[in-house]
Amino acid sequence: MQFGIFYEHQLPRPWKPDDEQQLLEAALEQIELADSLGYDYAWAVEHHFLEEYSHSSAPGVFLAAAAERTEQIQLGHGIRLMPPAYNHPARVAETISTLDLLSNGRVQFGTGESSSNVELGGFAIDRDEKEAMWREATEQVTNMLTMEPYPGYDGEYVSMPARNVVPKPAQSPHPPLWLACSSRSTIKQAARLGMGALCFDFAAADTAKQWVDTYYETFENECTPIGHTVNPNIAMVTGFSVHEDRQTAIDRGASGFAFFQYALAHYYGAGAHQPGRTNIWEAFEDAGGTEAILDGAGDEPIGAIGTVDDVRTQLRGLENAGVDQVIFIQQGGNNRHEHICASLELFAEEVLEPFHERDVAHRAKKHQELEPAVRAAMERKQPIEPMDDDEPPTVDP
Repeated sequence: MQFGIFYEHQLPRPWKPDDEQQLLEAALEQIELADSLGYDYAWAVEHHFLEEYSHSSAPGVFLAAAAERTEQIQLGHGIRLMPPAYNHPARVAETISTLDLLSNGRVQFGTGESSSNVELGGFAIDRDEKEAMWREATEQVTNMLTMEPYPGYDGEYVSMPARNVVPKPAQSPHPPLWLACSSRSTIKQAARLGMGALCFDFAAADTAKQWVDTYYETFENECTPIGHTVNPNIAMVTGFSVHEDRQTAIDRGASGFAFFQYALAHYYGAGAHQPGRTNIWEAFEDAGGTEAILDGAGDEPIGAIGTVDDVRTQLRGLENAGVDQVIFIQQGGNNRHEHICASLELFAEEVLEPFHERDVAHRAKKHQELEPAVRAAMERKQPIEPMDDDEPPTVDP
């Protein structure tokens, strides 16, 4: 199994003038540390207007800064919002390619739609059409990344004349594709389209096993790739805080994880929001704060929050379920930078390497087992017709 770290860039109120700058600098230091310790992925979300919950509205800029500070860690958009009102497909292709070149081929291209009214309404995106927008835009971006020239497209949501979209990415044919998933149905959709499943749900091992089985069964039997290659992988997020003493780990990590869940619920269905006025942290504390998530948990570890043994046991359950990657939510709420770094270091020292060693055999076996399904999936792909070399487009200057 492999491991990623995850950034919403959460910043609970009250805010001081330099808080956002310090938040971003600390995150870059954490990614630099994770790279040196052997972590596999760093993921950054894209959200707009989601105060306190996510101040990550320009992930491409942030990941470019991370690329300059690191050498090995994969840099993931988790996710890039694809409805064209958020990001024109050609601009997405240009940004992904540029980041892939700057990072020497370390980009992971996660995609999604968003579902918060604060975001959708801010860009006048129709909720009923956002999935169709995502699908059309994502497919056209993969064509722009690979075709020279891109022959143009006139669709329902994406219309663009023939152009050669430059630069092209370092990875061929394009960086691995992922889809944000929060249910069994979206996991099946990722598998049908040959995309990795980024599961933004906090699943226990038994649930994870069901989701993994669903994903690979669907991939083997129904996959027709949306892109020009496939990425059969499933990743799941969990809270993260490790210490020799369980209570210390909980004290340092559970509050941030609880706020992450509370603020998520606020924007995605549970709370009305007044831009620039609503205080989510205050509401979180009024609702019971950390105790809300710890209620009923007793002495049991929460996600990857606990001692080294607690965390190792929890992760072995997900590994045995067939999860390919676990993504740690270590920056949530008011979690402190020094505590995050200490957890990253302790996990790397005590837990990481045996999982990596087993992962080598796991991936080799999986590659061999899926090879016939991958071949069949690529044969089902009906690529867009390239432009006739004898009839290049002419643009009137």
